[in-house]
Amino acid sequence: MTPLPGWTDELARTRLHFVTGKGGTGKTTLAASLGLALARGGRRVLLVEVEGRQGFAQVFDTEPLPYAEQRIASAPGGGEVRALHIDVEAALLEYFEMFYNLGFAGRTLRRMGAIEFATTLAPGLRDVLLTGKIKECVGRTDSDGRHVYDAVVVDAPPTGRVVKFLDVTKALTDVAKTGPIRGQAEGVVRLLHSGETAVHLVTLLEEMPVRETLDAVAELDGADLRPGAVLVNRVRPPRLPARSLSPAADGNVDETRVRAGLTSAGLDLPDSTVEALVAETVEHAIGIAAEQRSSEQLTEADLPTLRLSDLPGGVDVAGLYELADALVDQGVRL
Repeated sequence: MTPLPGWTDELARTRLHFVTGKGGTGKTTLAASLGLALARGGRRVLLVEVEGRQGFAQVFDTEPLPYAEQRIASAPGGGEVRALHIDVEAALLEYFEMFYNLGFAGRTLRRMGAIEFATTLAPGLRDVLLTGKIKECVGRTDSDGRHVYDAVVVDAPPTGRVVKFLDVTKALTDVAKTGPIRGQAEGVVRLLHSGETAVHLVTLLEEMPVRETLDAVAELDGADLRPGAVLVNRVRPPRLPARSLSPAADGNVDETRVRAGLTSAGLDLPDSTVEALVAETVEHAIGIAAEQRSSEQLTEADLPTLRLSDLPGGVDVAGLYELADALVDQGVRL
């Protein structure tokens, strides 16, 4: 199966982007880079995190984020990226005040520990508070009726939990028959199951992340949630010609030819060093061959696929912009 192209016109019309992936694949980094890419050309994008890890503060090297939307970066062309760390307790107090006019009572409930009790008694309440706040950010308009944010990008829970996180509001509508909770939940359900929302999956070219990605795509399809693009992170360029890759992966590297090549380049290395170089060549070929097999397996997802190169020096703020450039080069836009 031929891999699908990168960003599609359908994705360009999406306003709410969830980014998920197996732990350790770099989903927070790519969520941040996606936000920077979407903000190009004067757009305003909000990054949202829901897991309490302060991941965006770490990748942008800033102070921990409060429960408030604040500017965290700029993008070429006058774009702006803001970030929001959603605190569940603060979201619940905000919810009480907004829908029940219980601002003072809500603060009293917090002192009594009733908020922890409520979210423990009704575990789905936590996720509806988080997704409800996200919905409010997506739908917010200014005095001219224009959306405050051109796009919202959420660093979502890992693939193993993302469907439960996104689909929990359906269950809540069955429990809450009337009132603001039901109305809030129904609005969230409509948004998450609409064409305005997409769930992107971050993976590495390794067996376990790829398998978990494919399983997550099937789960999303089963829950009527729209998978977006597969973001393949930390892709290594092959250092060997294509014709040499398969033999090298089988351990067939001509040490004599390697030595001759080194000598012609003016390098007279001891036998132990040459042997180590040969062993490293074989190891590299085995790794690249495995990545190619994983890449072929990913085509089963039948989704647009974007590839991000490995950054040897690690990811700092400059690296985020480099990854954003790579996403734009592959068509990411609004």
